[in-house]
Amino acid sequence: MLSDFLCLKLAESSAVFKTIPRTFNHTLQPPTSPLSSCKCAPGHAGKIKENNLRVCGLTSAKAAEILARDGPNALTPPPTTPEWVKFCKQMFGGFSMLLWTGAILCFLAYGIQAAMEDEPANDNLYLGVVLSAVVIITGCFSYYQEAKSSKIMDSFKNLVPQQALVVRDGEKKSINAEEVVVGDLVEVKGGDRIPADLRIISAHGCKVDNSSLTGESEPQTRTPDFSNENPLETRNIAFFSTNCVEGTARGIVISTGDRTVMGRIATLASGLEVGRTPISIEIEHFIHIITGVAVFLGVSFFILSLILGYTWLEAVIFLIGIIVANVPEGLLATVTVCLTLTAKRMAKKNCLVKNLEAVETLGSTSTICSDKTGTLTQNRMTVAHMWFDNQIHEADTTENQSGASFDRSSATWAALARIAGLCNRAVFLAEQSNVPILKRDVAGDASESALLKCIELCCGSVQEMREKNPKIAEIPFNSTNKYQLSIHKNSAAEAETKHLLVMKGAPERILDRCSTIMIQGKEQPLDDEMKDAFQNAYLELGGLGERVLGFCHFNLPDDQFPEGFAFDTDEVNFPTEKLCFIGLMSMIDPPRAAVPDAVGKCRSAGIKVIMVTGDHPITAKAIAKGVGIISEGNETVEDIAARLNIPINEVNPRDAKACVVHGGDLKDLTSEQLDDILKYHTEIVFARTSPQQKLIIVEGCQRQGAIVAVTGDGVNDSPALKKADIGVAMGIAGSDVSKQAADMILLDDNFASIVTGVEEGRLIFDNLKKSIAYTLTSNIPEITPFLLFIIANIPLPLGTVTILCIDLGTDMVPAISLAYEAAESDIMKRQPRNPKTDKLVNERLISIAYGQIGMIQALAGFFTYFVILAENGFLPSTLVGIRVSWDNKYINDLEDSYGQQWTYEQRKIVEFTCHTAFFVSIVIVQWADLIICKTRRNSVFQQGPGSVSHLFLCMFSRPNWWFCAFPYSLLIFIYDEIRKLILRRSPGGWVERETYY
Repeated sequence: MLSDFLCLKLAESSAVFKTIPRTFNHTLQPPTSPLSSCKCAPGHAGKIKENNLRVCGLTSAKAAEILARDGPNALTPPPTTPEWVKFCKQMFGGFSMLLWTGAILCFLAYGIQAAMEDEPANDNLYLGVVLSAVVIITGCFSYYQEAKSSKIMDSFKNLVPQQALVVRDGEKKSINAEEVVVGDLVEVKGGDRIPADLRIISAHGCKVDNSSLTGESEPQTRTPDFSNENPLETRNIAFFSTNCVEGTARGIVISTGDRTVMGRIATLASGLEVGRTPISIEIEHFIHIITGVAVFLGVSFFILSLILGYTWLEAVIFLIGIIVANVPEGLLATVTVCLTLTAKRMAKKNCLVKNLEAVETLGSTSTICSDKTGTLTQNRMTVAHMWFDNQIHEADTTENQSGASFDRSSATWAALARIAGLCNRAVFLAEQSNVPILKRDVAGDASESALLKCIELCCGSVQEMREKNPKIAEIPFNSTNKYQLSIHKNSAAEAETKHLLVMKGAPERILDRCSTIMIQGKEQPLDDEMKDAFQNAYLELGGLGERVLGFCHFNLPDDQFPEGFAFDTDEVNFPTEKLCFIGLMSMIDPPRAAVPDAVGKCRSAGIKVIMVTGDHPITAKAIAKGVGIISEGNETVEDIAARLNIPINEVNPRDAKACVVHGGDLKDLTSEQLDDILKYHTEIVFARTSPQQKLIIVEGCQRQGAIVAVTGDGVNDSPALKKADIGVAMGIAGSDVSKQAADMILLDDNFASIVTGVEEGRLIFDNLKKSIAYTLTSNIPEITPFLLFIIANIPLPLGTVTILCIDLGTDMVPAISLAYEAAESDIMKRQPRNPKTDKLVNERLISIAYGQIGMIQALAGFFTYFVILAENGFLPSTLVGIRVSWDNKYINDLEDSYGQQWTYEQRKIVEFTCHTAFFVSIVIVQWADLIICKTRRNSVFQQGPGSVSHLFLCMFSRPNWWFCAFPYSLLIFIYDEIRKLILRRSPGGWVERETYY
């Protein structure tokens, strides 16, 4: 199975990466090892070779040899479908084949007639030409729509940086990144894109942004130390196409192109089989039904006509005629236009649909697997809480700053704000004075940017604060000390000293360096009681999934540190202990404002929302609770264990409705255990997941029979996006690979737009049902005249040309107008449709369209037909068996019921009058059909008039013959209103089971 294969692959890559950090030689074995070629290498053991390689890099000759062996350092673009294949799919796929078959049969029938008769009727020829034209026009239209949607992106163009700085032959060279090879010594600095997978050999304050790969919004430190068995977590590997945010690093290339981690994920995504869309399955099911009905009727009447004594050629003509009459010629155009209209409507609501059929898939969705960072959250770290004066204060995390504010009058807050502004390397980029503070671009890491924006909002210009207190010395943050320290000239009140030391870092490390604490602006000893208060606040903020930093300062005494004192940050010549603790500040990537409401709507629509993220479980759980994925009052196994004060393994997992699964545990679960989790927990969060695990989760949901939508923005999401029934990528923050893999793109990156998409998808399914019910109904009044023409031998009540006028004329616009129909009131309160039982066309729809409304329409047509012939002297009893004489050109003295004689020309004028009147009757009863098809459950009076439009009426008949069909029109309307009333009064009753389509 695919997921097992992926696990195996991950295990292989894990094994490779484990060996890399300890002995670099393992990945570059002779005879092709670049180590052996370094010209500085004296030929001793691997350790010396590695040391030489660290200095000199490869030789140009060896690099060229490896480049020839491995190929360029670029990702292979995904295979694309040629345009002519796409065009042919539109021309000959599904529904089009039914119409092509009809057209070929028409030409065949015309050929038979032309061979048998001197002057054959041209009806079949016209019908064949019209059917061919319909397929060609709608095929071109669909192709044009999809081509327009799919010109969005040229996927991999931005993945490879243009230049890379390498050391070769002992000299630094800037080369095209595609020429980088395994074994190259590469240098990167802040702002660079990593040109290949590197094993770091030296680093100075280097941080990389791995968010597109792992989903972590916080930049990750890179050092030469091997820190984790998992290659995605270890600190000494920098990945191809991630960005270096700050600092510098040197690394040796361990893999290039498709062999990089990013390349493997891209290959994984492009290699996945894409399933068929639910709507294409539905249309195929519909074609099977229509074809079955057509062939059954055709063959039955073929046998019947042979029994009745027709020649076999006449019987073949009848067979073809009946099969073609069952083909709804206008429906292909209707379906195409409906999907296109919805796609345009969704584009206005920020949902760009790449594949027209994906519109409906979103409506059938029963499970949404959503990424956290940037989809459910704002993708910007924001200060959420502060703790000072022994009290937790809440900051405003809303996007428009409309939330809570806190008391800023305390002197402690002024000291805390000063440290956060000064002990901070982040700066706003130039020329942004007109941009709102929260939207400004910042040079610096996510946490420092959050502090900078918070202080700028609360206290005014940080730039001015820094100018008043210029920096003299600084110790940057490093993973050993876990703090950042800077010393500033103090321009504040006279009471303070000339120099101020400020420090921020990991709260427990900062507290250990303090002996006093500031409360209400006054320093007091840091006793055990205050330490306990600190510990409680730290645990509470950490438990909310927030990143907590501690802040302290110290006024350096003027007698020891006079003006001009030379501070040395290497041999530290100033105090870093016995400082004054000021407070804590905690940050989180806050949820988007519209997400909780959107999750609530999904829940009422019966859609399960699962969070799948690469972030930490505590943070993931906090956000899940914040947006309602874990609803209030629902507990996880850990919560129950904590409440009852018992070990976790004593809690029955079935008692917990919510569940947080760590990627490390997911690795050890069997398919059956994963299925159990998905089945028995209604609210699920998967944290610390790898790209392969995201894929396994999607497959698990699909095994449950769910139609799965996946949202994501990173490269790590692309395999899952491709595997899902519908992949939804982010338009702003999304990587090119994820956009390529997705079927739909959210232009505003907002999860709430998905709910709009679900509603539109459900609406299109409802409206397609209505369009089909409306279109199929007129099949019965079109087929029955032909059947009676064969069985009862009466003059033909309705001609081929008038049938075309109905199917491609009067029925087309109303059928399309149903696509504009507004949603019924219960659309987002229904459970998602079951793809196995709730079909686009089911027995109940066929029963209503053919067996009930269609029959009433046929009665209306025949009533008009018999009235006209009776007015002209042919009573119904005379008509049975008259067909052969009626159609004989050489009989010009045919007698009617009153003994009047009729020539062939006169008879044909009356027959064509009947055709027109029958046609007008169908148009009139189709008015009523259009009105009743506007709703499936509600009364038309509840829904409102909406989009009732109809084409022309034929004016070739006398107006008094139009009125024959009106009573039948009224009968259809009253019959259906009573049916819907019973539906609403007794839900689940016999009428609903038998007639609710």
